[in-house]
Amino acid sequence: THTGQKPYQCTQCDKTFSQRSSLTIHQRIHTGEKPYQCSQCGKAFSQKHALIEHQRTHTGEKPYQCSQCDKVFSQKHVLIGHQRIHTGEKPYQCSQCDKAFSHKHVLISHQKMHTGEKPYQCSQCNKSFSHKDFLKEHQKTHTGDNQCSYTPIPKDDLLPKKTDCIFIISESSLFQW
Repeated sequence: THTGQKPYQCTQCDKTFSQRSSLTIHQRIHTGEKPYQCSQCGKAFSQKHALIEHQRTHTGEKPYQCSQCDKVFSQKHVLIGHQRIHTGEKPYQCSQCDKAFSHKHVLISHQKMHTGEKPYQCSQCNKSFSHKDFLKEHQKTHTGDNQCSYTPIPKDDLLPKKTDCIFIISESSLFQW
C-alpha cells in the first residue's frame, strides 16, 4: 500500500483504493448499508467513527479544543473549519469568479448562483429555489406560519438624518456641532 498502487476498484463508480477495507467502506455509499447504530436514538451510520462522533451529541463530550480561543468541539472536522477563522485560510475557490471560501458547503452553495440551479421545488406552487432554507422559508407562505406582527422598518425611517445639532450647555452659551 506504500507503493501508491490502488488495486481495489469499485464496480459501481470505478473509484480505486489501496486497501480492501477502504473499498468496503466506500461501497456503503452505493448500497446504503449502515451497520453502526446508536443505542440511544437508533440513528445508523455507514462508518464507526461517524457513530462515535454522533454519540457525543448525547454525552456532550467535546474533546477537540481550539488552541487560539479555547472553544471546544465534538467533531474534529468542525474544529478544523473553525480554525480557519483564525488563519483566514479559504481553500475552496470558485472556478467561475475566483472567490474563495473557508468551507466546501459554502462554495457549493455559491456555485448555484453561477449555474442558476434551483433544485428545491415547492410542492404546492412549483416555485424553485437554489437553497433548501429558501424553500423552507417560502413554504411558510402556504401554511400561514409566517404571520407575524413585526414589520421591518428601514433604518433611515427610524433614525433622524444627521444634521447640525445645537446643544445648550448653559443659558449664556450655545455650541454648534
